[in-house]
Parts: sequence; C-alpha cells; structure tokens
Amino acid sequence: MHRALIYLTAILFSPLLLASQPDFPRQIDVDEQTLVLRNESLLRYLFVDVYSAALLTPAGVSPATAVSERSPLHLELYYYRNIDRDDVIKAAWVALERQHDSATLERLRPRIDELHATFADIQAGDRYSLTLSERQPLELRYNGEVVFTSDNEELARAYVGIWLEENGLSDRLRQRLLAER
Repeated sequence: MHRALIYLTAILFSPLLLASQPDFPRQIDVDEQTLVLRNESLLRYLFVDVYSAALLTPAGVSPATAVSERSPLHLELYYYRNIDRDDVIKAAWVALERQHDSATLERLRPRIDELHATFADIQAGDRYSLTLSERQPLELRYNGEVVFTSDNEELARAYVGIWLEENGLSDRLRQRLLAER
C-alpha cells in the first residue's frame, strides 16, 4: 500500500516537476567558437525558487578563468516566479553599487539605463540571457529575442558581474556557477 501511494504520487506530480525544470542549451556557437554548459544553479530566496541559472564557456576553459580572462560566455536565467521589472532593476543597482565605485557607475549609467529600459515584467517560465563575445561584447535576449546589444566591453563585464563577480546578487549562486567540475 505504501509503495503504491509513492508511485501514484510520483505519477501525478512528475509532470509538474518536469514542466518547471529549465532545459538549458548544452552548447552554443559564439564567434565561431563553441561554448559548452559548465554549471547550473538554483537561486532560492526565503525557501522560494526564484530562478535557475546556467553558464556556458569555451570548452577547456574553466568558468572562473573565462570570467577573469574575459573569454566569451553565455549566462542564461530561467524564472520560476512572476517578478516586477522595477524589482529586477532595483536588485541590479544594489549589486552594481556594491561592486563598483561611483565614478564607474556614473560613466556606465546611461547605457545601464538603456539596457534596463528593455526589461519587461517577468512571468514564470520566462528567460533572460546575456552573451558576451569579442564581436558583440553584450547581447541581451528575452525569451530568445534580442532586446539589447552593446559594443561597450566595460558595460558587458559589469552587468554580467551582477551574477559572476564577488558581492553580486548571490555569492552562493556565483560559487556554484564558477565551480570547477
């Protein structure tokens, strides 16, 4: 009886569990270079799943090295919850202000404001991705559509740093994404 209840529960709830799991790309091509999935991690806040993140970097280059040496990379976020765009922008500024001095932020503010102007309210199941490459230093996609690009390398590295540099949104998420496997 107990085993039957476990099987029935698994059958009834497995579609819900599978539907909520993100399917991140295993590899993508950027600037004629293949980036491979290195790590995935879940951001949980107060026992609530907020989003999962995946980091893709060149094969043979550790995630931490890809970030420190400014290699091409792709960071993708899959959201489990609805989030107001203004809350996303506030959180981004909190991280940026912890990570950068005021002169740097004033220099980057006009481009960051342009990037933020493209944000929409997030619905459960939405995706944002940031791709950094030599040819196009920053490409932001929302649900697969390009919504922002920039040739500004400093902006690109500062913005992806919200997730991949110290004192960002979550040091635990950062450590998991940059872990060597």
